[in-house]
Amino acid sequence: MPRPIEALIHVPAIAHNLARARALAPDAKVWAVVKANAYGHGIANTFEAVRSADGIALLDFAEAKLLRELGWRGPILLLEGCFEPRDLELCSRLKLWHAVHCEQQIDWLAMHKTHEPHRVFLKLNSGMNRLGFSAQNFRAAWTRLNALPQVDEISLMTHFSDADAQRLGQCGITEQLTVFEKVAADLPGERSLSNSAATLRHNSRVRSDWVRAGIMSYGGVPDFPEHDQAFWDLRPAMTLRSKVIAIQHLQPGDTVGYGSSFTAEQPMRIGVVACGYADGYPRHCPTGTPVLVDGKRTCTIGRVSMDMLSVDLSDLPQAGFGSEVTLWGQGPKGALLSIDEVALAGKTIGYELMCALAPRVPVTVQHAD
Repeated sequence: MPRPIEALIHVPAIAHNLARARALAPDAKVWAVVKANAYGHGIANTFEAVRSADGIALLDFAEAKLLRELGWRGPILLLEGCFEPRDLELCSRLKLWHAVHCEQQIDWLAMHKTHEPHRVFLKLNSGMNRLGFSAQNFRAAWTRLNALPQVDEISLMTHFSDADAQRLGQCGITEQLTVFEKVAADLPGERSLSNSAATLRHNSRVRSDWVRAGIMSYGGVPDFPEHDQAFWDLRPAMTLRSKVIAIQHLQPGDTVGYGSSFTAEQPMRIGVVACGYADGYPRHCPTGTPVLVDGKRTCTIGRVSMDMLSVDLSDLPQAGFGSEVTLWGQGPKGALLSIDEVALAGKTIGYELMCALAPRVPVTVQHAD
């Protein structure tokens, strides 16, 4: 028998979440964002659902090539654009659209020899201060691109840094949206402004011709804990589950795990679970991090080790050796444990837990509910 840990990828959940993005922005087209191997879910695993989108956005040329091999003939957008001049040859060969966020990328286009001009997405740095042209230089960049025979259509994009929260007592997109509208108001071309958080929270304020459904495609909630999956009608696309492989009975004063970080104050019954940080479960999750055992809520006890963690079974007399443990996602009998709740306990975000799923964890793709 293999070790009992397993990750389940729920294809219908991803299809549902993409449909939610479409419903929230009915006048826009939807990018399904599959960067980082579909946020750890696997591009091939999710393709059946992702193909319902209008386009697919990512970072990596190898992932773009895989999508073409899987049969995707629609738009693919490179969100960081090209990294060196010869990447433009791959863009031509694979028919990729690509972001342009710096002068070097325009220089490369100007030197590029191609029979088919490129579709580009000119990026404005409206306040995130990662990629993009400043407001002062944006229109000059557009003018340069527009004069190049190597460039066909120019779309416009930016990225909101605070769409998932309030900032300075104001809506988190106000300042950046104002910058974009001032700089780009009279420029032609489609707009791609809304990430998951803006699609969920600000769809009535932002006009996007393309919305970028990233974390929401996988059931992650960008503004958790203010809102949860049920509030936004999102479904978890990944379940991490394992089983209890040993039972221990503790007396007052007994300790659990490395560093003896937990000490029992009363008699306890605990279960040892085949899951640890080498599987992608965060080591820094403390005692009290929620888990489900046979669909019932309990919590972790002591420090997470490489291959195992412990859970409190004191109030679950029916649980024992072989009981199913849901680390996050969909449990038995309709029980749910949000990945965002586990991440919050570990002082991180659900994005990281999804992307950190270890290669040694077997993955099963579920094509039906």
